[in-house]
Amino acid sequence: MVSLPALAQSSGKKPNLSGMWQALNSANWELEAHAAEAGPTALGALAAVAPGPSVVVGGEIPYLPAALAKRKTNREQRWTADPEAKCFMPGVPRATYLPYPFQIVQGTDKTMISYEFADTVRLVHMKDPGPAPADSWMGWSVGHWEGDTLVVDVTAQNGDTWLDRSGNYHSDALHVVERYTLRSPDVLMYEATIEDPKVFSKAWTVRMPLYRRLDDGAQLMEFKCIPFTEHFLYDKVGR
Repeated sequence: MVSLPALAQSSGKKPNLSGMWQALNSANWELEAHAAEAGPTALGALAAVAPGPSVVVGGEIPYLPAALAKRKTNREQRWTADPEAKCFMPGVPRATYLPYPFQIVQGTDKTMISYEFADTVRLVHMKDPGPAPADSWMGWSVGHWEGDTLVVDVTAQNGDTWLDRSGNYHSDALHVVERYTLRSPDVLMYEATIEDPKVFSKAWTVRMPLYRRLDDGAQLMEFKCIPFTEHFLYDKVGR
């Protein structure tokens, strides 16, 4: 088990966002509005798609016409092609609305965000360190405050993550601007504005509340999922 500090150094007079948070929605299944749907037959209702409203501001993702074919292919292959199934780090913004908690440890020069899924960690640099040394799964995060809102500019993500389980995707040109605003002590409003000129016709935004985990003894647990993917990834290779 991994237990991180419940409190961190305060960032001046700014709100302290430190704590464990979790999205309580079906965005990881699909960002746009969707009905319930069957999963793989062998799993019955265990892998059924949970219904949910759109978390996209305006309702729909503005794909370029040429990009829709790839989303269709992704969706048709999602039960085997989704990077989540392979235990790849989820990227931003998907890491925020996976069905697992994450923890913010807020500091002055850097803020750490630790995600339970795949033991993923990223640092938000509160003083601009310059350009990213290379593209990566979780990208390069540079933050600043706009009033009481933490704004995080995320660049240099590779093009290998998806935005949800339904096949919504991006390219290596992805640029995400996140906004974290404390609405109350236990509710954090989250927005992520997404730009990718290779895939989308314009910038678009997802918006959702995040809820503080208040259970007794709440902590991030180890979820090293790589061993669970070995048969999934390699059985066909050996046959």
